[in-house]
Amino acid sequence: MKNALSPTRLAGKLAIVSCAALLTACAATTPALDANFGNAVRQARSSQTINPNASANRDPVLGIDGRAGAAAQERYQESFRSPPKTFEITNIGGDLSGD
Repeated sequence: MKNALSPTRLAGKLAIVSCAALLTACAATTPALDANFGNAVRQARSSQTINPNASANRDPVLGIDGRAGAAAQERYQESFRSPPKTFEITNIGGDLSGD
């Protein structure tokens, strides 16, 4: 019986076939998706931008002077250093008579 495979040769061929199958799993299977990766984000960003050349405009902003702007910025920063006081609601669902 010369045509029968020995267990060693069968195991070797099985190992080669399984390695080939494993290597095909590493191949890129989504070239169309990979080519379009990020297009949705770029399209959403461009549709939400009113003026894409706004950074080229060097005219000063009208409507607020430097002193008022600096004071507003300082108040904003101060609000994080000492946040405003909160109040506590008590007697939820209880007696409204106050007794």
